[in-house]
Amino acid sequence: MSVQHLSEQEIIRREKLAELTSLGIDAYPAALYPVNITAAEIKEKYKGEENKADFADVCLAGRIMSVRDMGKANFAVLQDASGKIQFYIRQDDICLGEDKSMYTNVWKKLIDIGDFIGIKGHVFTTKTGETSIHVTAFTILSKALRPLPIVKEKDGESYDEVTDPEFRYRQRYADLIVNPSVKEVFIKRTKMVNAIRSFLNEHGAIEVDTPVLQSIPGGAAARPFSTHHNALDVPMYMRIANELYLKRLIVGGFEWVYEFSKNFRNEGMDRTHNPEFTVLEFYTAYKDYEWMMDTTEELLEKTAIATNGIATVQIGENEISFKAPYKRITMYDAIKEHTSFDISEMDEAEIRDVCKQINIHADEKWGKGKLIDEIFGSKCEHHYIQPTFITDYPVEMSPLTKKHRSKPGLVERFELMINGKEIANAYSELNDPVEQRARFEDQIKLMERGDDEAMFIDYDFLRALEYGMPPTSGIGFGIDRLCMLLTGQASIQDVLLFPMMRPEKMD
Repeated sequence: MSVQHLSEQEIIRREKLAELTSLGIDAYPAALYPVNITAAEIKEKYKGEENKADFADVCLAGRIMSVRDMGKANFAVLQDASGKIQFYIRQDDICLGEDKSMYTNVWKKLIDIGDFIGIKGHVFTTKTGETSIHVTAFTILSKALRPLPIVKEKDGESYDEVTDPEFRYRQRYADLIVNPSVKEVFIKRTKMVNAIRSFLNEHGAIEVDTPVLQSIPGGAAARPFSTHHNALDVPMYMRIANELYLKRLIVGGFEWVYEFSKNFRNEGMDRTHNPEFTVLEFYTAYKDYEWMMDTTEELLEKTAIATNGIATVQIGENEISFKAPYKRITMYDAIKEHTSFDISEMDEAEIRDVCKQINIHADEKWGKGKLIDEIFGSKCEHHYIQPTFITDYPVEMSPLTKKHRSKPGLVERFELMINGKEIANAYSELNDPVEQRARFEDQIKLMERGDDEAMFIDYDFLRALEYGMPPTSGIGFGIDRLCMLLTGQASIQDVLLFPMMRPEKMD
């Protein structure tokens, strides 16, 4: 960045950095700093005179968040990973004998809000009752050359918080500094993922890794990102799903496998969609979709409790309960309930006519399954606030799913809807290689009609099925959407540390 593009504050901070260097002070030291306690530990454990001696020699490090200048003494706030704590620093303590330059020339003149420092001293309680640190020595650990957005606080409450989404998502590092509640969302996300992983591990599942770069973008109906492998001189695709690889492992003899998968879909962006997202998929041999519904209820109830301490969460005006059991309704019954049309016996032309009557766009490229999906998404999905299993989908919508054992034309599939959005998708998996080949060929016909979300044929997967795959049930959870629910966030961007943004023009 050239000098003419720097703000006045940025120029001043660079001048301070140069002055520190001239004083022989390294503003970016590499030495280990001997932290022995955190801000949260001090606030939790310090009891005043009762255990004052235990806090006579504390050492912690963090970022300066505010300073109250009182001349020969200052109160300031230090923020470390655990939270904030006040400290008191005065001229008579920060000196070397008669030399008061560390206070007057360094602390007073060259230290800024945002700088990282290490402090040593003892804990005490101020006249207003606030636990604080009386500093006897400080060390500069990192000079901040860009000022922080200012967040004002009064009586422990923040106001004038930084709320601009463009700033927050693009500069998440600054967002995390000035909006502490943001960090809590991502701590909860970690608790959520850990709870899911623990549940699966305790039930005997094996965690695996499958390829992100694939020659066939299989396992879902979605538009992929494409790239090129130079050494092999072949086109490649970013993973849209990991389903077909996990099923290969069931063929190979694993009986329960799972993966937290980074997937990529070259599609739209909105409050519930990001081109890069995280999915949990797991596949279990000798099970079906009925077993999977029971397991999903148990998994999500335990995960909600592990994340928040209770099985309910508040999303806007809705209190959502993850406590089992969940409502179950077939897709055709859901459409009939919310549109008054029974489409269970209709062909493609008749369903197109229904779309026209209820004002739903029906693209000529779409087949029967896509039309039904559009009806459900437009007219039904948003009604299911409490966890609800939508079951028994038409075969045209589910090219990887086993046909229903007692309902012709349907498959053994469910989607879990919560707060009006799909959270999970599960099947009794199709393991007949002859029928799977025919389903893939139907997808190619849709691709030829112009449906750019139709599936490719994965011939290696068909070869794997020909070796034999046992009866299997599989499921995919949208981890980002589940995190939105469990943390009360309205946008997927609020549960992704670095959501997709249009590239920023920078010098």
